[in-house]
Amino acid sequence: MRDLQYAPPERRLADESGRAPMVETHDLSRDYPMPGGVVRAVREVSVRVGHGQLVALRGRSGSGKTTLLSMIGALDRPTRGSVAVDGLVVSDLPESQLIAFRRTNIGFIFQAFGLMPILSAAENVEVPLRLVRSDPKERDQRVLELLELVGLGGRANHRPHELSGGEQQRVAVARALANRPDLLLADEPTGQLDSSTGRAIMVLLQQLIRSEGVTAIVATHDPMLIDLADRVIELQDGRVVDDSRPTA
Repeated sequence: MRDLQYAPPERRLADESGRAPMVETHDLSRDYPMPGGVVRAVREVSVRVGHGQLVALRGRSGSGKTTLLSMIGALDRPTRGSVAVDGLVVSDLPESQLIAFRRTNIGFIFQAFGLMPILSAAENVEVPLRLVRSDPKERDQRVLELLELVGLGGRANHRPHELSGGEQQRVAVARALANRPDLLLADEPTGQLDSSTGRAIMVLLQQLIRSEGVTAIVATHDPMLIDLADRVIELQDGRVVDDSRPTA
């Protein structure tokens, strides 16, 4: 993680080696009050994710995958428990600091792509770089580099409606990587794609994690995609019911 001025030492966590895991949650819970009672979306989840891992988060619809990703990505706050990203306890930070944290440290990929229809592929990738006011020359170079990386160097000037679903998701992946995040969070990134295109996107993510040096947590229920992960965490009714780590 970048050296953040708003990350005081007392809010950083580390293991015995001195390096904190990329993600650590402790007794993480999220409740939603409803007219018919409280919905417990996530229940006492404690997980540690190391640097450079590709983690698949699996479970049926309603199992808590999206809610867990939202709390890890500091888009939602826990009802109880804590979330730390690279040693920084983000669940303690005020919203004003979380905005800067999300922009520079986390990349998000969603099932619906989330591209701006009036912008070209290059302009969509450029948006996060503009938000942090990066140097124009460096910004242009980074956009070109990322589009080449995801195999769309020749489609930079095409708008989303001129791209296939798989190409749109590749643009979304490039956009998520624009600010060189430490952590990539993807919520059903292949849910709107056919199986072969979905697998291609997952393989791409796997390759990019290695080349860009990021950690990724991907929520998915597709067995074919889960096979590509280094580790699989399964949720059921908001709880972790299985955590399969790779063998040494």
